[in-house]
Amino acid sequence: MDPRREATARVGDRYSVRVLEPSPPASPRPPYVDDPVGRGEAPAGMAILSPVTSGDILWDDLARADPALAPWCEERWLGAYRRLGAPPPAFAATRDALHRLAVHVISPTRRRANGEITLRWTRGGFGTPFFGDDVQLRVDGDVFIVQQGAEETLGRLTSLKDAAEYVGYDLTRFDLALADEPLGVDPEAAHWLGDLYGFAFSVLEQLRAEAPAALQPSFVNLWPEHFDVALELGAEASGVRATYGVSPGDATHPDPYVYVAPWTARPGGELWRAETFPGAELALSELLAARDQRAAALGFLRERLGALTAGAVS
Repeated sequence: MDPRREATARVGDRYSVRVLEPSPPASPRPPYVDDPVGRGEAPAGMAILSPVTSGDILWDDLARADPALAPWCEERWLGAYRRLGAPPPAFAATRDALHRLAVHVISPTRRRANGEITLRWTRGGFGTPFFGDDVQLRVDGDVFIVQQGAEETLGRLTSLKDAAEYVGYDLTRFDLALADEPLGVDPEAAHWLGDLYGFAFSVLEQLRAEAPAALQPSFVNLWPEHFDVALELGAEASGVRATYGVSPGDATHPDPYVYVAPWTARPGGELWRAETFPGAELALSELLAARDQRAAALGFLRERLGALTAGAVS
């Protein structure tokens, strides 16, 4: 899979395309990850077609003008955005199983190659950026895919041991306690998680695209430890740096949520009503009820970013 090449083929040579998914070749420099929506350079006279406003033309605008393009953009979270529905019944168990896979197999395999642990959204699920000899590991539903160059090998997700053997990575002694336990990945729930991550990258890459350089924006990453998608913004020296993210749920949140977690500031007031950490959270129920879910998430994040960077903390 080469999402950037696929997108170029879809629109022809009219645009220099940017997409959300990682594309080969592997980056040779730390942090060994491509910046799929970075503006970068484009051939002379060619407009940049992007999912975020740092480009010249939005995929979403193109999709609205071309109904035949809309389903293709929707599947890739480039535009014509789909709505998130309620999670399937098996979501929590599947999320936890895939979290174990990310922590014990997928992320360590990337770390062994270049020392980096972060993951990314990939269509249908999540996976690594390309690393080494253009290798990528990714999950699509209950299917585990190992890609090297243009060759893909597919296998059904059964256990951590089978997945580790599939990529040739030995589990540690600690991991052996979980090695043979069936993962029990439900394809519908896994695809719902994939859509949540696609939504998260769409929203957070837009937040990053519009952030001034003074806010020192980080890359948007999927972190294996908490299994959440996050972006860091704000000057740490000024005490306003914070993590802006989307979590699929955790020990204190059975459902996914959007959040802002300041690093050092402890803001108070109506904007900062998180129950289990100093910060703010937008519950899944609120997101699902929103007329425009993406706009609701962006509005929530922008409002807290503005409050922090304006010094509105107590």
